[in-house]
Amino acid sequence: MPLHRAHSATECGRLLRRAVAALALLATACAAHAAEWTLDQLMSTLASVKSGEARFTERRQVGELGRTLESSGRLSFSAPDSFVRETLKPVPQRLAVNGNQVTMSQGGRTRTALLDATPEALVMVESVRGTLTGNRELLERHFMTQLSGTAQSWALELEPRDTRLRGQVARVRVQGRLASVQEVQVLMSDGDRSVMRIEPLAPAAAPASGER
Repeated sequence: MPLHRAHSATECGRLLRRAVAALALLATACAAHAAEWTLDQLMSTLASVKSGEARFTERRQVGELGRTLESSGRLSFSAPDSFVRETLKPVPQRLAVNGNQVTMSQGGRTRTALLDATPEALVMVESVRGTLTGNRELLERHFMTQLSGTAQSWALELEPRDTRLRGQVARVRVQGRLASVQEVQVLMSDGDRSVMRIEPLAPAAAPASGER
């Protein structure tokens, strides 16, 4: 083969490889753009679910005690602002929030207070309630937000805006898939940490036609 033809073939091969590489990069960029998941999309998806119930299990590392505390129970919410956390183990207790009012019940005793008067409870409740109900205004009132991931696997970082709140809770990380919140991690300012895993409860099946 003449030298100039071999040279020409080599150049064509190089150009072809460059073109293929460029197309691959373009396809990757387009896929990444298509998979982009914004806070507006997340909040809209979450807000489409008006109520729900779930089981939770929580592990909390407490430095002063030198051990991990475990608890489990149920969560429920109803848009726009009702939220209930009912702990069943190890000690039954109930925390119900409606608007800015929180009611705590344990061992036959009940106490009612304003949520914004109890900083730690406010962070815990609003990070979960605001996310479950897709209430962006509520979340951004109390937290600086940063979303990462995709619709299939997202993570929402929440950092308290108020210095008083940051004195108790450093940050909250909420993870999920589509409209399902799966895990809530809370890092306390003193180094204590809790991880709550959430498993949605399937709604009861409607009776088949003709059944009672």
